[in-house]
Amino acid sequence: MDKQMKRNKICFGLGTVGRDALYSLVSMYLLVHLTDVVGFSDGGLAAIGIMLTVFGIFDAVIDPFVGAIVDSTKTKWGKFKPWILIGMIGTGALTVLMFHNFRMGETAHIVLLGVNYLLFSIFFSLNDIAYWSLMPAISKDQKVREGVGAFARICANVGMFAMVLIYLNVPSMFSFLNMSDRDVYFIFAIICALIMWAFQSITLFGVKEDRSKLEKEERTSLKDLWRALTGNDQLMVTAVSMALFMIGYCTTTGFGTYYFKYAVGDEGMYMVFAAVLAVAQLTALSVFPLFRKKFSRKQLYTGSMIAVAVSYIIFFLSFEWLPLIVIAGLGLFFAQAFIQLLMLLFLADAVEYGEWKLGKRNEAASFAVQPFINQFGGAASKGVVSFTLIISGINMIANDIAANPANEAQIIANMPESAIWIMKISMMILPLICILIGFFLYIKKFKIDEETYANILADLKAREEAELANAEKTEE
Repeated sequence: MDKQMKRNKICFGLGTVGRDALYSLVSMYLLVHLTDVVGFSDGGLAAIGIMLTVFGIFDAVIDPFVGAIVDSTKTKWGKFKPWILIGMIGTGALTVLMFHNFRMGETAHIVLLGVNYLLFSIFFSLNDIAYWSLMPAISKDQKVREGVGAFARICANVGMFAMVLIYLNVPSMFSFLNMSDRDVYFIFAIICALIMWAFQSITLFGVKEDRSKLEKEERTSLKDLWRALTGNDQLMVTAVSMALFMIGYCTTTGFGTYYFKYAVGDEGMYMVFAAVLAVAQLTALSVFPLFRKKFSRKQLYTGSMIAVAVSYIIFFLSFEWLPLIVIAGLGLFFAQAFIQLLMLLFLADAVEYGEWKLGKRNEAASFAVQPFINQFGGAASKGVVSFTLIISGINMIANDIAANPANEAQIIANMPESAIWIMKISMMILPLICILIGFFLYIKKFKIDEETYANILADLKAREEAELANAEKTEE
């Protein structure tokens, strides 16, 4: 790997640290903030759950169109960096507004939240599509991509787990300000936005993309977009498999704080648990290249899925005994790190497959699948979490605790056992079913292995050389 490629790898990866920390604040803790800090009625929470789900799905649907816009962009800064910049500014500002401390009634708060969340989703998609589309524009070499992708996932997980470890401690960290929790979280959101902008700037100024084909590329019309998505069968298989996995994964993580607070009975233990999981994920991403030397991508994907299934079963049957929870968490998140990285690589390979099959390279339209998946998975999980909290009665219990914080331990101790089992079914069984369906689809339909990919690259190179030779003959 030459000097510029090493710089690209580092600067590309570091861009995810602040970005994924900020995204985790919204995706994992917005509902927690609304139920435990702001305090909404069951009716208000139901309205929020429906709204976040519908808006999330709407944004997921328009992501491919956002990808087409990025693909059609031609500037002296390339076609990706302008949208990374616009997306990062909008995402940061709208996150601050979602964690606002404005004093308003519940209805007005829900309306403002809905507008902010919809705009946040659009701006984040702009950033996410443009950002990840940079990866196939950096290199076509599978080994190089694996290194760049692994480092980027490590940095993303550092950002995510930093948020997990910090969020619950925010009030105590800012206790010297003598402010309410709502005011403190508002300030915290501002700090997170500034950190995101700083890390994204490293990518903007540090990564050099390959623009050699930029002038030759045509704009992506709606017809081209439809053809790029529906004509690329491997992209579609990857998209559906990833979507099912992310619905399960986001649903499980969305219950994390609630599970430790109400089922385990020790909310503070969640941070210890998250720290252990962070080590597991970062270790997995660090050793991934070693596993790749001995196993194919398909073997790693299959083994990881088996580990995920076994871990979910242990998790469900742990009966809240911490050692079993830790064992299940280690297996789940170690395997999950492999799966997310492999899926990212499957997407990158699908770009060349689409170019080989359809005759046109659509990085952004193809990588629009990733935010589509994240948004769809996050939207579905927010709906599941919101209505599980209502059906199980946990939201009303949270309201009781907010009204009587001194009696928190007694209120939780008097919870009906059914509330815990309803939450565990939504948190563990439903996600496992989704993940396994996605896995079986991949096994049956995905066909880009290492040999196939090498043949695709060789054929593309031969076509390019033939086109060049024909162009030279025409000039003569």
